[in-house]
Amino acid sequence: MSLNLITDPWIPVLDRTGARRVIAPWQMADATLLRPDWPRPDLNIACLELLIGLVYLADPPADAEDWEDRQTPDPDRLRARLAPLAPAFNLLGEGPLFLQDLERLEGEANPPDMLFIDSAGANTARNNADLMVHRERYPALEAGLAAMALYAFQAHAPSGGAGNRTSMRGGGPLVTLVDPGQGLWPLIWANVPDGTPQAVACLPWMAPTRLSDKGAQVPPPQGATFGPEAFFGMPRRLRLIAAGDLVTGVVQKPWGTNYAGWMHPLSPHYRLKAGEEWLPVHPRAGRFGYRHWLGILAEAPDTALRERAACLRAYGGRVRDPGGATVLLAGWAMDNMKPRDFTLSVQPFVALPGEAAGMLAGLVEAAEQAALALRAALEPVLAGGEAREAQREAFYAETEPAFGAALAALRAGEAPAGVAARWLAELQRAALARFDALALPGLDRRETDTIRAIVEVRGFLAMAFRGYGKYGGTMFGKLQMPLPAKKKGRAA
Repeated sequence: MSLNLITDPWIPVLDRTGARRVIAPWQMADATLLRPDWPRPDLNIACLELLIGLVYLADPPADAEDWEDRQTPDPDRLRARLAPLAPAFNLLGEGPLFLQDLERLEGEANPPDMLFIDSAGANTARNNADLMVHRERYPALEAGLAAMALYAFQAHAPSGGAGNRTSMRGGGPLVTLVDPGQGLWPLIWANVPDGTPQAVACLPWMAPTRLSDKGAQVPPPQGATFGPEAFFGMPRRLRLIAAGDLVTGVVQKPWGTNYAGWMHPLSPHYRLKAGEEWLPVHPRAGRFGYRHWLGILAEAPDTALRERAACLRAYGGRVRDPGGATVLLAGWAMDNMKPRDFTLSVQPFVALPGEAAGMLAGLVEAAEQAALALRAALEPVLAGGEAREAQREAFYAETEPAFGAALAALRAGEAPAGVAARWLAELQRAALARFDALALPGLDRRETDTIRAIVEVRGFLAMAFRGYGKYGGTMFGKLQMPLPAKKKGRAA
């Protein structure tokens, strides 16, 4: 019998005792549950997105007041509201099938592991080029795992060759979710957008696929930046092939739906110029730190160009005190079609009053100027640009604890000017210490011209932290500090 993703239990979760259970979606409102428990972190993130999408589709809050009134989980209500969606959520069999073309697709089936972003595509496997991606790890998938992989693939679809569309957020988008830290249902409810319940007719697999072979694009609903299809998009044309209860293959055809102009509520966005189309933010390979906060965790000064995810902005207006809420960040860092790294990070939820919020942005931007000053000063010490860039990254990592302390001080209501002064001192300490550790050992064995250059740039670096020079002037401006008085020229 085909798995129905609304009525049947298929989602593995952990409860507060540490026990593993398998639930149907309506049971997400069980107050004893902690989180999904799939064998891969990208599936856990996609599962949270799916559950948020189901609630948004079936029983979203009407407004902030309704959201507050309904924070207490109500499994019976959720079960009743989800029930009408069941005919659209069969995974296998006849009729409309979850996230698959309405008509059966003919052609050669791919192995089911094509549904995982870090699996090798057909060309990669044929060319024996699957060094960083993998082939033939999943010759068959049980139905629940196949459903979750299918959802993750459609939601995060990367570039896939001619005609194979990316997701509406591009390949491997950055996902940011508010986590109040109280279990599964509070996390889901914290991120559900305001809206009105929708019928199954709004789901794209209930009708023939809107093909993009002739350049057709699908915009969001009129007057909105997104609709239910943000959670249930179909950029790829797929049909699952099954043998009994196992999915053994996937048939894919090109020219699925090409989404344009959507702003997904669970992802931050940016644009290069005011008035241009908003674009989804994608994670970079490596560590996520405070240098990346603006426009993702904290409001950026240039809100016309960088905007946090709608779920973060909405949560700030829904709760008076976020308490210990955090933000879960996740996503694949991609190099075109190739996955480089999966980012998974827990960061603080940032909620500060106006002056403190402005200073927080200033701290980040001042650190950027300090890091640039350090990188420039290291030119006579480290010839390679990559080596200097590595030191810049190390500078950010070294100052991370002090940034956390500065955030705590702003949260506690400390005067921003005092926080800025301590932050400047920390930036100066870290930059000069890093420069000295690299430049001073063996200095006496260097060429005379190199010694002179090193002494000179160290002086410029130190002066930057007194407000002089390009980097120093900008740094002081970001910290709202007065620039030093200009020295008067000598009289003739």
